[in-house]
Amino acid sequence: MTAVMPIYEYLARDEGCAACRNGFALQRPLSAPELKVCPLCKQPVRKVFSSFNTPTKTKVSLSDAKKAGFTVLKRLGKGEYERQ
Repeated sequence: MTAVMPIYEYLARDEGCAACRNGFALQRPLSAPELKVCPLCKQPVRKVFSSFNTPTKTKVSLSDAKKAGFTVLKRLGKGEYERQ
């Protein structure tokens, strides 16, 4: 099993190279010490918060689900289902 590492984004605190002036992202293990300087120019950097995407729940009508090729089941009882 491969360990999943988060992606951290960094930005120059002051002047820096083209990479840290525009911001850069690194995939680093949680156990790694906090990055304080740009790996290229050694100027101070700060970690920035980035946006993230979360899935949203959407309701789908039975007719739309059937049209999309899904099998629609109706619950009859505990462990019992009937095809719609």
